[in-house]
Amino acid sequence: MAERKALRELAQGGVLLSSRALDAGWPRRSLTRAVRREGWTRLRAGAWVQPGHAAGFATHLRAVQLLHPQLVVSHLSAAGLWRIETLTSLDGAALEFVDPELGLRREGRGVRVYRIPLDEADVAVRNGLRVTNPPRTLADLLRSGPRDVAIVALESALTYRRVNGVRRAPLTRLDAVAAALEAPLQGKVRGQNRLGTSEPRSGSPAETIARLRMYDVGLHPESQAELLTPDGRRLYLDFLFRAEGLAVEIEGYAYHGTRDAHRRDVDRFNQVMRCSEIRSLLRFTAEDVFHRPARMIREILSALGAPRS
Repeated sequence: MAERKALRELAQGGVLLSSRALDAGWPRRSLTRAVRREGWTRLRAGAWVQPGHAAGFATHLRAVQLLHPQLVVSHLSAAGLWRIETLTSLDGAALEFVDPELGLRREGRGVRVYRIPLDEADVAVRNGLRVTNPPRTLADLLRSGPRDVAIVALESALTYRRVNGVRRAPLTRLDAVAAALEAPLQGKVRGQNRLGTSEPRSGSPAETIARLRMYDVGLHPESQAELLTPDGRRLYLDFLFRAEGLAVEIEGYAYHGTRDAHRRDVDRFNQVMRCSEIRSLLRFTAEDVFHRPARMIREILSALGAPRS
């Protein structure tokens, strides 16, 4: 009898399928004893992760895709693989896939499958996984995801961002996402309307959400408004109500990490206040935007001279 391959040799990206081991000649009882003896961890029915291999987000996606090769990673799971910010944590979230064959009925624990058409041109390979490309991923989120999550994801993908300590370049363009939204799928009009409210130059999720909260109460400031200081320096404000001379700046979580960063920010504040267009400036933290948005809006309305609600 030919010698059986070691289980590690049969694993793919650290994931072993029981069916692959059985096809390679492992008796079921011997396989069960071997995975227990060697310390393999069960990911889901029929899939194991090898000892020493982290059973993280991508590994769980790989296990599902190996079990169901027709599935393509999509929606929030695809966004995570592309390092697109979405406001949502992937820890414990359902793994999301598109089934272009429209046939899978039993999704399994912690798996969500969208039975919608998918062109092969919309599929890319990322970390060894078949995944919807950035334009299709964003179009899917704009069509069916929560508005704030979808627009944060869109604006994240359009610009340079640092995500989980990794700086990445823009992943796509607005016209490519618009083209992806032309597909005759449910939610097309919703997605196109959301696309029209986006600001491709937005610098952070907090900035995106601050703008959406202002839109929700009928405020439409200029975004990334350009100013020239008296000494000729060019500045860009997060938001500017030009007629009222009110600037609004959003400070991310990472600001003031060092003395130099704090000094640069103070200098920038002073330069903004020297511009003739600016009569007042409000600054809000990311915590204000995400956790105290009503107070942020009240302060903006008060500075604009609008009655408080």
